[in-house]
Amino acid sequence: MKPAYPIYRTLPRHDSARPSAVTIGNFDGVHAGHQAILERLGRAAAERDLAPTVMTFEPHPRAWFAQLADRPELIPARISSQRDKLKSLLHHGAEQIVLMRFNHAVANMSATAFIEKWLVRGLATRWLLVGTDFRYGHRRSGDIDLLRQAGRHHGFEVQTIEDVVDDEGQRISSSTLRTALAVGEQDRVRALLGHSFRVSGHVIHGRKLGRDIGFPTINLRVPEHFAARSAVYVVKVHGLAPEPLKAVASLGIRPTVQHDGELILEAHILDAQPNAYGKLACVEFLAYLRDEARFPDLPTMIAAIKTDIQRTHDYFATHGL
Repeated sequence: MKPAYPIYRTLPRHDSARPSAVTIGNFDGVHAGHQAILERLGRAAAERDLAPTVMTFEPHPRAWFAQLADRPELIPARISSQRDKLKSLLHHGAEQIVLMRFNHAVANMSATAFIEKWLVRGLATRWLLVGTDFRYGHRRSGDIDLLRQAGRHHGFEVQTIEDVVDDEGQRISSSTLRTALAVGEQDRVRALLGHSFRVSGHVIHGRKLGRDIGFPTINLRVPEHFAARSAVYVVKVHGLAPEPLKAVASLGIRPTVQHDGELILEAHILDAQPNAYGKLACVEFLAYLRDEARFPDLPTMIAAIKTDIQRTHDYFATHGL
């Protein structure tokens, strides 16, 4: 059976000739600016009976070029996992997602080939929405003028969208969101996303140290170069019970007890111990408590955890679930 919301990794599409309304971008975080783009895309697609389509890339082109140049410091911090990004794009109205692998072939593709191979033959594009500074093709040689020329020739309309700004007139961007996540400003994060920051993943087995010291946790992997600050947070956990579960979470490398440097999200669920291994959980960040710390010994760490738990109980007593 054909999937309700197909995700294509190659073009042309193998199962559809339906004309498309298309937007192109990385969409890391699917913040309020992206949501405005997706809303406009969906509106135009509905008016023209087109398939609302998002073309995006994995890895981020800037990350690929940074790795190529051996400049890891230039890799942009990652806001969303691939799963969370695709889920958000579908939630906000995309009916087709083109997830292209960014590699040497893509980096060296000419601007004309980008248009003809992907937009025209690949997606039967009839309407295209991109940012005013959108560039594409080898060495970013393609611009809006070339798109409009091609559109007149091939029969697709090109529209551009200006920056989306917040109530204070500040541009809403993935960079702005990364900064808010990096400093733990959850209120600012919520304003940029339109909702609380969330991370989903399958619950994995850890070292069981939390269980040994009386604070069992569920563990989730997070993306490499993750944007969120390594810290302790008040969170809610979705997907393990009919209702969200109150929890306190630590995002970090566990410097007191582990030395391999792997970044893990650990959540200690209050007042419940669900059977979670292998299940898909979603952790919703509500409030920053403190930075991750290296403690001199386990008793000092346990005392800090007890304080974190009490502050989490206090948060939910004030704000509710």
